[in-house]
Amino acid sequence: MILLVVDIQKGITDERLYAFDSFIENAKRLIDTARKNNVEVIYVQHDDGPGTGFSVGDVDFEIADQVAPSENEKVYIKDVNSCFGNKEFAEYLESSGEKELMVIGLQTNFCIDATVKSAFDRGYKVIVPAGSNSTFDNDYMDAETTYRYYNEMMWPNRFAECVPVEDAAAMLSKV
Repeated sequence: MILLVVDIQKGITDERLYAFDSFIENAKRLIDTARKNNVEVIYVQHDDGPGTGFSVGDVDFEIADQVAPSENEKVYIKDVNSCFGNKEFAEYLESSGEKELMVIGLQTNFCIDATVKSAFDRGYKVIVPAGSNSTFDNDYMDAETTYRYYNEMMWPNRFAECVPVEDAAAMLSKV
């Protein structure tokens, strides 16, 4: 199993997120559990392009301090919603032989959804721990409704195994 930490970046990691405090605590718990059990943790950052304020070299682009990678952890940069848009990332996963991905991060309705579905399409078993992804209000749904739509209706029994965070931590401990 690999723990994939998606887009938890300074510019979008704040109290505007649905259930912000528990999201951060759950992410930290899963990252710490993975590290303690020698489960590989891979980070991915979204780059909106030069001049956007959310690109390489911009403070908002940097990974949030609460979940910062350790020295030996891989970090990939993507410029599309799915992590698989980064060819090096996709090739690394393929070469690793690992077929289980636990996906956490931001935002539920953009990069997490795209990554979950892309991983599923490529034959990965995808695990999404409850409370480990989040998003903002949008023009169509508030953040909680958006979160619940994907985590409770869209992904389970289709694209991912959605589990309580306690079960996810136990999965990382058994690897």
